[in-house]
Amino acid sequence: MAQERFARYDSADYLKDDEDIAAYLEAVMEEGGDDPALVARALGVVARARNMTALAREVGMSRAGLGKALSGEGNPTLATVLKVTRALGLKVSIHP
Repeated sequence: MAQERFARYDSADYLKDDEDIAAYLEAVMEEGGDDPALVARALGVVARARNMTALAREVGMSRAGLGKALSGEGNPTLATVLKVTRALGLKVSIHP
């Protein structure tokens, strides 16, 4: 019998356009918006989907530094999160 092989799942592979990215981040915020590590990890997924190297250059960080900050294990500052969202063409907003 042939052995089954499975590919690693990566959400970044499915974020093809701005609408996909917005829907993904909105779902993360609804499900776990009070968990900063989850939000940072989600931004890392989006960064990988959009080209982490170019994004790091745009926000003034090394690729490794940005990857670590957005890994879910890092602890990015609000300034970093805002720079990343701006560089991705996204806007953070608060609603009542």
